[in-house]
Formats: sequence, structure tokens, C-alpha cells
Amino acid sequence: MSTEPVPTPHATAEQVEAAWRDPKLANVLYHDWEAGTYDEKWSISYDERCIDYAAGRFRLAAPWDGRPYLRALELGSGTGFFLLNLMQAGVAERGAVTDLSPGMVDAALRNAAHLDLDVEGKVADAERIPYPDDSFDLVVGHAVLHHIPDVEAALREVLRVLEPGGRFVFAGEPTTIGDAYARKLGQWTWKATTTMTKLPALGGWRRPQAELDESSRAAALESVVDIHTFDPSDLEDIANRAGADDVRASTEEFSAAMLGWPVRTFEAAVPPGRLGWNWAMFAFHGWQRLSWVDEHLLSRVVPRSWFYNALITGTKPR
Repeated sequence: MSTEPVPTPHATAEQVEAAWRDPKLANVLYHDWEAGTYDEKWSISYDERCIDYAAGRFRLAAPWDGRPYLRALELGSGTGFFLLNLMQAGVAERGAVTDLSPGMVDAALRNAAHLDLDVEGKVADAERIPYPDDSFDLVVGHAVLHHIPDVEAALREVLRVLEPGGRFVFAGEPTTIGDAYARKLGQWTWKATTTMTKLPALGGWRRPQAELDESSRAAALESVVDIHTFDPSDLEDIANRAGADDVRASTEEFSAAMLGWPVRTFEAAVPPGRLGWNWAMFAFHGWQRLSWVDEHLLSRVVPRSWFYNALITGTKPR
């Protein structure tokens, strides 16, 4: 397995083929490829909408008394979505971002500078975090653990760089059952959209074939970088084996995921800007309403392993 993969802005067929045998190379290629458009693809922003979302995920996962953590690290930061919005919500004062993808670290630092946030960044492997022991009082991540080959090793590293009593919070991890139905919904939506937009009357809704082919190649590489899915109980076991205290897993998004995945897939299949503001509000408010149903009603009757997103928290022993 490569230890220092060389990033490129677009993956060639040969690189994609090599990435099938090297998950870390796949992560660099895919995330460098996506860095420039990642926020748009996933409707990421750094305003009240995503500040509230990030803070809500943090509160769902872990207790918080409202006082800011002094120094926080985001592991596998991508463009900085989770940490930067948590900092704007007052969860942390200063931050650091790490990612295996240089393109993503650059994007996160640009976003932090634009927001005037005190953040540094390093290109780093989550299984070998380049910071000394006891460097942070909080480590966070969003949709990152399922990309890491050895999750237990990464959590041991997280505990090493946390100070005693420090907390980690990871959100947005796909459950095994949730991932199965989300991927199937996404595949059906992509097939339906790309087939129907071949009709002459819907020509304005079809992306150029070269862009659709590029998206298909990106999706193929995405299937390589998504290494794990999790049962919430198994995720708790991994964190306990790594040496964490106060471990607790929770889940969210059941009906909300059944809307969210077709919506995001449809958005990726049509030309950028074609859907407009009204669509964006429909998608966001629909997700909000179904999330409320999931949290207040369905969570009482549906097993937690059926929900799409898993969250895990724990602390470093004192």
C-alpha cells in the first residue's frame, strides 16, 4: 500500500485501476478531484443553515455545557465543513484541520481565511496524526471514519493527541443497513434521471455526456474510498477497544435519508443552477421536517441500526 500517494486534479483510468488496490491512493485521488466542487455537491455552506446543522449533530452526539473548547482538531476535514461551522457556533476557539488530500486541506484553509477563523492545516494520514500527545481538548470528524482502513488505529491516535478528559465526536458515518438502501435509492434516481433526460422535451435538463461520464467515473472511485459501514454497537466496540471512556453511539436520519439521497443524486445528474432557489428550499425544509419525524417519532419504534447516519463520542481517560 502506498504511503505517499501523489495527488492529481483528475484521475486517469490507470490511476483509478491502481486505486482499487490502494484505498489511501483512492482517497487522495477522489478527494483532490472533488475539492473544488465538494461544497456545492453536498450543499455545504458556512452560514446559519450549516452552523445550526453542525452544532445540532454535536449536541446529538455528546454533552456540551456551552463553553468553547480551546483547541480542536478535525480529522479528515474535507473542506472544513464540520469544524469551521462548529467554531462559528462557539464550540471551539482555535482549530486545526488534517486530511489525506492536499486539495481538501487547501480548500479548508481558504474557507477558514474567508471566515476569519484561527485554523492551521496539515496533509496527514488519520492513522498517524502529526501532532504531539495531549495537543487538543476536542477532536471531531464528519463522514471520515468510513474512509479509514484501520479505524481502531485512528481512534488510538485520536486518544493520543487528546489531553486527558478530552472528547472526540464523529458524525455522519453510514450504517450498514442505511448505506444499503441509500445506495439503491441513489442508483435508481441516477438511472431514471439520465434516461428520462434523453427525451428531446427534457434536453435542457441533461448534462453534457462528457460530464455524465466524468460523474460516473467519480462515482466508481467513490465506491473504493467508502471502505466501511457500521453497526452502531460495533462502532462502540471499536472505540472501547481503542481505549476510550464514556463511549456512546447514536443514529439519525431514516425517512430524511430516503428523501436526501434521491435529492442529492438528482442534483448531481442535472446541469448546475438548473434547479434554482425554490428547489433548494424544498430540499432543505423537506429534510428538516423528516428529520424532526425521525428524531421525535420514528426513533421510538425503529431500531437504531436502521437509521442512515451513526455518531460516536467518547473521552480520553484521565
